[in-house]
Amino acid sequence: MDNYVVRIYRRDTKNPGLLVGVVEEVGVEGNRAFHNLDELWAILISGNRLSAWKKGDKHPKRGEKRSNKRANL
Repeated sequence: MDNYVVRIYRRDTKNPGLLVGVVEEVGVEGNRAFHNLDELWAILISGNRLSAWKKGDKHPKRGEKRSNKRANL
């Protein structure tokens, strides 16, 4: 079982899908930011340890798998 601490810093009471915060995996250094409910969901279901995430990686949408390739911006 994975254990996470979810810190929500801002949320819109009229639109619950809009929230901002970070996820920390218990016992692992670092955290991962999210900017909406879809990103939070992607973090929690990804199966990738937070310590393995690269800074700047994009979150997948629901149903998409994470890619090891970085998006060209």
